[in-house]
Amino acid sequence: MSERLTIAPSPACNTAKPVGPPVLEVRGLTVTAGKRVILRNVNLSIAPRQVYGLIGASGSGKSTLLKCLNRMIDLTPGLVVDGDVLFHGRSIRDGTVRPDDLRAKIGMLFQQPVVFPKNIYQNVIFGIRHLGVTPRREWPEVAERALREAALWDEVKDRLREPALRLSVGQQQRLCLARTLASEPEIILMDEPTSALDPRSTQAIEELITRLKARHSIVLVTHNTGQARRVADWLACVCVNDGAGEVMEDACCDALLDNPTCQSVIEYLRHDGK
Repeated sequence: MSERLTIAPSPACNTAKPVGPPVLEVRGLTVTAGKRVILRNVNLSIAPRQVYGLIGASGSGKSTLLKCLNRMIDLTPGLVVDGDVLFHGRSIRDGTVRPDDLRAKIGMLFQQPVVFPKNIYQNVIFGIRHLGVTPRREWPEVAERALREAALWDEVKDRLREPALRLSVGQQQRLCLARTLASEPEIILMDEPTSALDPRSTQAIEELITRLKARHSIVLVTHNTGQARRVADWLACVCVNDGAGEVMEDACCDALLDNPTCQSVIEYLRHDGK
């Protein structure tokens, strides 16, 4: 059995572990499907305005972990979640927490763009319209702000009434990001957001991630260690141990990639990391 280790930042690190309360904290999280354990005893601490990267082999449970952070996991039948996730110290499973409100504050971007068969403007305001907390008269202003923050406004400002499906895949992914940003989330979860994109669109998303962390915390699942090095401040590696995904090591991004101390992580980076 591999031992999970947390190592101190090396001199190469330019990001020390922040001191102070985390914006999001995962405590003893375990996810099971019947008798099968998918994730086991995951503990994470995510700081404000930080890009927290998750790497690891396919099938290790990274996407499942991400969905636990805003209760998207509740939409998958047959899964049982134990442990807890705290958002500013409060359990996201507190009976008074409405999942829709939580997902407005902890938004999510998926591998493939999820674009609705509506026009560009309707896609951007879809979330705030559903939540019903933003007055209708403010929708155009919110849409413009979100599209600007997603670096898409200049490309679509004269096409807002056109079908969103006419956009390129890269533009669709930024449109989905704008829809998430319209709700003013504090945290953005990203599940391999560039895996379906060409290199130019990938670069655009990575530049956005770097800019967005000035106002948001970002949790990024990626299979690309080069991408992790370019954008992540802190990094955790999820490996399969005794049939279940476990966070085997977490550290400053450079320290984990350049000087891993857990054998499972060393093997992953040697054989699977790109």
